[in-house]
Amino acid sequence: MTPLAVRVVLVDDQPLVRAGLRVLVADSPGLEIVGEAGTGEQAVRLAEDLRPDVVVMDVRMPGMNGIEATGLITAGPSPSRVIVLTTFDDDEYVYGALRAGASGFLVKDMDLDDILTAIRVVAAGEALIAPSVTRRLIEEFAARPEPAATPPAGSVEGVTDREREVLTLVGRGLSNAEIADRLTISPATAKAHVGRLFTKLAARDRVQLVIIAYELGLVSPSR
Repeated sequence: MTPLAVRVVLVDDQPLVRAGLRVLVADSPGLEIVGEAGTGEQAVRLAEDLRPDVVVMDVRMPGMNGIEATGLITAGPSPSRVIVLTTFDDDEYVYGALRAGASGFLVKDMDLDDILTAIRVVAAGEALIAPSVTRRLIEEFAARPEPAATPPAGSVEGVTDREREVLTLVGRGLSNAEIADRLTISPATAKAHVGRLFTKLAARDRVQLVIIAYELGLVSPSR
């Protein structure tokens, strides 16, 4: 049986950007463009009507920006997954977008193959949270998060000491294999700890665990 194509909605206020992405995705097996939007408001409506697997979301748009739209799209009971599309060097909204529920981000000038890979990774239920990406992103933006009503580091209810160690390492961008090596445990045990953190902290994916680790003070840009 042929697997179903990943259904994608493109959101960008620049028609040329959308056109370039449309051509890229259309030529890629297993991906299908089901809608396009030029504003955040249109993106929210399309996500509600079409239920795409992935929304590729620009941040800077007139009216409702990509952060607001991401928060609305990911708040539903069966939300589409969102990848933020941004220019990393001058865009200070990416951290806010991840806090709003985005599963990762793309840089507009990144390799085209990497964009396609990112869409597939996020559609499969993972987060675009490679260690190098995590470190660059969090070091740039974690020093300026909005105030969060969260407990001080180490006092998360129901999280064990070992799970807190794992959460700290996730926040530093380590993979499960790297966490296992650092803590001298098996990769399966590391994966199990991460899975329990998802449940206990109501985190949808690894991106949200990274954000939680920083907001709790378990990791800081200088550590």
